[in-house]
Amino acid sequence: MALYLAKDLVESNSCARVLVVCSKDILLVVAVGRIAVVTDGITVVLPARDEARGAAAVEKLRELGLSDVVFHQLEITDPPSIARLVDFLKTCFGRLDILFSGLDENKRFGWLWKNCRETYHAAKEGLQTNYYGTKHVIEALLPLLKASSDGRIVNVSSHLGQLRRFRNEELKQELNDTGNLNEERLDELLDMFLKDFEANLIQARGWPMAFSAYKVAKAAMNAYSRILARAHPKMHINCAHPGYVKTDMTINLTGAIFEDFKESLFV
Repeated sequence: MALYLAKDLVESNSCARVLVVCSKDILLVVAVGRIAVVTDGITVVLPARDEARGAAAVEKLRELGLSDVVFHQLEITDPPSIARLVDFLKTCFGRLDILFSGLDENKRFGWLWKNCRETYHAAKEGLQTNYYGTKHVIEALLPLLKASSDGRIVNVSSHLGQLRRFRNEELKQELNDTGNLNEERLDELLDMFLKDFEANLIQARGWPMAFSAYKVAKAAMNAYSRILARAHPKMHINCAHPGYVKTDMTINLTGAIFEDFKESLFV
């Protein structure tokens, strides 16, 4: 069904830029889609694991006036699922112009801060989702992005990934030295973090405290984005921190700095 709808979009608007919006948060998806509504010539593909939520996001965007939008199933921790998305985009569009990668497993900080303790399993799973899952999707879609005359990647980051949250100066310097840092060394640092986490050495080794895995994953994504930008200078590759927004990811808590993305700034 998705393939049929996408072919209709290609036939109706073959010159449209193709935007893929990956996020677990339906309201974040809708907010990005609003930008597409007011921007001429954009076809939006919404990948999501849950088909019901994906369909709801598509319907919401259509209500806002975006007709060129289609859903495709995606599980970012499943390589065959990523491959199916790549094949879908390649068959229907032959390229990808913009990847908005907000594959974010934010653990609903307010509630968890009071009620949960991060386990080794949760830390490992958090890195797999927030860093490796996003990275694998980017790697799979890079050939299609290169096929675009104006390929762009926007990775949703967080202020929690800032290096000032690291207390180990050597770690800070290494993560900030993107002129020499490479993907292999970044993987080694993440393996080191997990070993230290398992050995209860997070504080002693100067890693970020409280929701450590989330902070480390976001710092790694910031570094990876810069490595990627260095390797592909003809592409536009950035990270964005949208601020604290009232969405289902934050359990729609009151007191959010920005509500409904009316004032949220990307920095």
